[in-house]
Amino acid sequence: MAQEIEIEFKNLLTKEEFEKLLYKLPFPKHSVKQTNYYFETKNFSLKDKGSALRIREKAGKYQLTLKEPHELGLQETHDELTEEEAKQWMNGNIIPKYNTSKQLKNLGIKLEDLVYYGSLTTERREVTYKDVLIVLDYSTYNKKEDFEFELEAQDKHTGLQTFDALLQEFHIQKKNTPNKIERFFASFPV
Repeated sequence: MAQEIEIEFKNLLTKEEFEKLLYKLPFPKHSVKQTNYYFETKNFSLKDKGSALRIREKAGKYQLTLKEPHELGLQETHDELTEEEAKQWMNGNIIPKYNTSKQLKNLGIKLEDLVYYGSLTTERREVTYKDVLIVLDYSTYNKKEDFEFELEAQDKHTGLQTFDALLQEFHIQKKNTPNKIERFFASFPV
């Protein structure tokens, strides 16, 4: 099955902090654009299970990803989609895909209950740095914007140590940082 465990650390940034990291760390000059299209049930069954479902469009490719809690971080289950399949999903015609459908069934989520809620677009820069992947994201969604620093690692200890050291080096306060899908859904009027 197309699955992986994601161990990541993230911190929201001010625009000034974002620019400090951008110019002081070896990030590429140009960003790569990606758009996440988010799905949920009307009664937020995925959120209730600590899970999230998205289609990511990047460089003309579409990937369906289900994220679920895992003791080390997040377990991600993937399926590739064609552009036409992605459009069908967003138009409410959910096409079953093997890996994610199996996991959704295990969660008790019916495909016909899934609803498309909207998108979040990110301008991303990433680079390998001291055996981890560091990422700078500028995201826009629902007339909002935010800046985020992420670090992905192979193990929690190394990741946390490098993450904390970078925040300290650049005098950035550690903030409670919800993930992108949580920020996306929080941006809707109550």
